Amino acid sequence: MSTRSWAAVAAAALLTTGLASAPSATAAPATAASRTASTPATVSTPHASRSARHGELRKPRGTLLRARPLRTAAALPSARATYLVEYVSVGARDQKIRVTGTVSLPEGKAPRGGWRVLSWAHGTTGTADPCAPSRDTVDGPAHDYLGRVDQTLDRWSRAGYVVAKTDYEGLGTPGDHPYINGPSAARTLADIVVAARQLSSQVGRQWVVSGHSQGGHAALAAAAGPRRHRGTELLGAVSLAPGGVGLSQTAPYIKNNLPGAQAAISFLPPLLLGAAAATDTVDADALVTDAAQPLLDAGRTGCMDAIREVADTLTPAQVFEPDADFGPLTAYLDSQDAVRLIPRVPTFVAAGTADVLVAKPGVDYLVSVLCGSAPPIDYSVYQGADHRAVIDESYAETRAYADALFRGRTPAGSAC
Repeated sequence: MSTRSWAAVAAAALLTTGLASAPSATAAPATAASRTASTPATVSTPHASRSARHGELRKPRGTLLRARPLRTAAALPSARATYLVEYVSVGARDQKIRVTGTVSLPEGKAPRGGWRVLSWAHGTTGTADPCAPSRDTVDGPAHDYLGRVDQTLDRWSRAGYVVAKTDYEGLGTPGDHPYINGPSAARTLADIVVAARQLSSQVGRQWVVSGHSQGGHAALAAAAGPRRHRGTELLGAVSLAPGGVGLSQTAPYIKNNLPGAQAAISFLPPLLLGAAAATDTVDADALVTDAAQPLLDAGRTGCMDAIREVADTLTPAQVFEPDADFGPLTAYLDSQDAVRLIPRVPTFVAAGTADVLVAKPGVDYLVSVLCGSAPPIDYSVYQGADHRAVIDESYAETRAYADALFRGRTPAGSAC
């Protein structure tokens, strides 16, 4: 593939869409001994001291720190209850962190072994705290995207699945969000399942991971990680319109003003700020001009709509300093490229032919790489589906795929 063609695939595959907003978790769970099988733990010590909170990060990954009922737009309508949770995980710099998210428990009695679990990885919402999906409200900055996603996730809830939705590292919690960092995202997705099992004894130990766009990359990262973690077992993964192919080419693609560069500007703040959050080798502010500084400011305080407003005022020629050194950024982004995420579990990948944000050629290339060394890979292409439509249009097929995994069936691997 030529450099120009590869750059085009890279930019198209990178552009993941989404948005989001929520109250912080304040109530600690009851102890396991005080819990019943039908009553989730929800309350205790809402105002822990600073020293006590610091000590919480000495606890193991997946420890549930706080949980309380949630009735905002972030709650799934068909769930018996949705809880705002805070739990322990490990970030991009291998440090213990707090992560928030939501856990929706389905109606009815859990089957033997507990409810099936879907750990959901959301698409791009931004890198500022208001963009955390657990903070979503009907008039929130991300609701246009998150509300549509939740319509599909609610179908999983009606089918008897626990739906766990992590906010990822640094969204709604201290620290910055390392956008498209595979190890961090993978750990937050696995650890919320461990936390959910402490919330209710009816939550099963087996889970599947599914994600869209940025979350499609995160789902692949989870699939490339350990299958077993603290009493849980990952059965398989679903990656919908996965972003992250050719990440390292994005900045030079924009600087050279190649086709589609203008649209890619909107995704620079998450990309640059995310890289800076993960490694000291990247200085986001040093790369951009004074004219483009408001773009990074928007990324630090707002979500994608706010970023797009600023991006629309800039041309590709105005973004980067003439002598910008892309070396550290390129090296870091190359290390996080989706093609490096080789799943250890059966994986289903989906793409839409009308997707202009994560273009089908980039997904085709990714699947061809996965087929070379991964477990069974299934790949479905949805005719006429754009970036967001892939989520709903793939539901029947991905649900059947997940159901089969929980029944102990190994997919055929139609992609290879």
